[in-house]
Amino acid sequence: MMDKLELERVFSIAIKREIEAYEFYREVSQRARDEEVKKVFTQLAAEEMGHKDLLEKYKSDPTMVMKIKAPSQDYKVAEATELPELSIEMKPADAIALAMKKEQQAVEFYRDLADRSTDSYMRDMFHNLENMELGHKKRLENVFVEIGYPEVF
Repeated sequence: MMDKLELERVFSIAIKREIEAYEFYREVSQRARDEEVKKVFTQLAAEEMGHKDLLEKYKSDPTMVMKIKAPSQDYKVAEATELPELSIEMKPADAIALAMKKEQQAVEFYRDLADRSTDSYMRDMFHNLENMELGHKKRLENVFVEIGYPEVF
C-alpha cells in the first residue's frame, strides 16, 4: 500500500475535482432557464457533494474497503456525442450531453490514474472511483437517450 502522504495527496486531488464538478453543476442549475435542466443539474450538484463526502471518509480512513461495482454495460453514448457549448438557453438534451461529457472526463481521469499506478491498492481504489463515475455517466446517457431521441408514434 502506498504511503499515507501520497494517499492524502491523491484523495485531495479527487476531492477537489468533486468540488469543481459540484460548483459547475450548481452554477448551471442557477443560470439555466429550462426547469428540467435546473432540476437535473441541482440533482447532479447534490450527488457530487455525496461523492466528495465519500472521498473525505476514505481520506481519513484509507483502510476502509471501497467496492463500487461497474455498470453492466457502457454504450459509450458520451464518447459519440459532441460537447455542447454551455449557455443559459440550453435545451435539456444539450444540458444532459454536457453533464455526461463531464462524467466521461472523470471516468478517464480515474482510469488513467489506475493504469499508471504500480501499487495494487491504489489501482483498485482508482478503478472503484472510475466505476462510481461510470455509474453517473451511464445514468446520464440513459436520460440523454430518453430526452434526445424520444420515440415518435
